[in-house]
Amino acid sequence: MTWAQPGFSATPGRSEHKEDAMVFKRLKADLDAFLERDPAARSRWEVVILYQGFHAVVFYRFAHWLWQSGLRFLGRFVSQVGRLFTGIEIHPGATIGCCFVIDHGSGVVIGETAEIGDNVTLYHDVTLGGVAPSVDSHTQVGVKRHPTLGNGVIVGSGAQILGPITVGNDARVGANAVVTNDVPAGVTAVGIPAKIVMPKDKTKTGEFRAYATTPEGVPDPVQQVLDQMRQSLSELKGRVDELEKERDDLRKRLDTRDDDEDDGKSGRKTSVA
Repeated sequence: MTWAQPGFSATPGRSEHKEDAMVFKRLKADLDAFLERDPAARSRWEVVILYQGFHAVVFYRFAHWLWQSGLRFLGRFVSQVGRLFTGIEIHPGATIGCCFVIDHGSGVVIGETAEIGDNVTLYHDVTLGGVAPSVDSHTQVGVKRHPTLGNGVIVGSGAQILGPITVGNDARVGANAVVTNDVPAGVTAVGIPAKIVMPKDKTKTGEFRAYATTPEGVPDPVQQVLDQMRQSLSELKGRVDELEKERDDLRKRLDTRDDDEDDGKSGRKTSVA
């Protein structure tokens, strides 16, 4: 069973049966993805033997196959064995597309109803968690509780993506961000709580950037607002200074005119006398 939200499918165009039949082909695609995105990976054998992120993906693919085959307990058992050996917990009920990479891996948690598209990269200590209350948990069985990540998403280390929200295709989630609302496609979410940062160059939206960084850096949206306020205050102060100068000039002109009028009156009085 999947909990795909309208407008997004974690594995578009593929049935669950076909997915199960392609387990080994998907593992090869995952292996190639590690080589493509990690310059430290020198060979397939190095990834297969040494990379705990890849080990976690292998455990997940097998556990998910068992889960989809109706062997739920065995699926959970394999998942827990994988957690013991890798420090990465992926529920076998989660739906994950191909070319999936967990870089540095330790501490990653992916919940049961999470959906992850193709070409997604997660870094260490990422949580794709649910926010449903622990009371009356039996009423939440089969209910979408965890996030959906579109194709090409990159999630930086320590990020927490919580609840049945959607992160759009090619979106980025910065390190240590806490995301509780939908993230549109092609943007970056940073901060606590996460705020959206629009890309300056939209042609580079789909490019891979390690740790969900952007070509122009990852600006702090709160700092951006403060900078805008400082600029507005500076412009306002400049305008007030101009108005005060105009007021002083006007006063001087009025004082000069009054002095001239007083001098003229004094001169007329002297003439009459």
